[in-house]
Amino acid sequence: MIKKLKIKNSGIIKLRFFNDFPDGNLVIAESGRNIPFQIKRVYFINHLFNPKAIRGLHAHKKLEQIIFCINGHFEFYLDDGHNKQKILMNDPYTGLRLGPKLWHSMRGFSSDCVILVMANDYFKESDYIRNYKEFLDYVKKDK
Repeated sequence: MIKKLKIKNSGIIKLRFFNDFPDGNLVIAESGRNIPFQIKRVYFINHLFNPKAIRGLHAHKKLEQIIFCINGHFEFYLDDGHNKQKILMNDPYTGLRLGPKLWHSMRGFSSDCVILVMANDYFKESDYIRNYKEFLDYVKKDK
């Protein structure tokens, strides 16, 4: 459960859900309501069977995303160039808003982990910063 964020350009997103016991939950995400942008891309990550897997290891110049762990759990590491924070992602109804200029990595995946991501733009390789030193220089020049 995400309690408090100390990282810039981030936030907590709560999804509405309806309990239809015993027939499951209906979870709703809507652009302009609980998703603060127009969704242009949705993707998910699953089959994370390698206990040493590390994903992410990059930042974006402009892209904004919301990341949900809709099954299982993982550790999310965020870095805004000044502050670092580790967050356990294990609540399918709570997502993490990942704004621009945030270095992030994910690890410690449970074998049943499923990560759902909603993004405000289409894939653009030119938006990625894949080198940590370049990220720090990019954040520093932006002051």
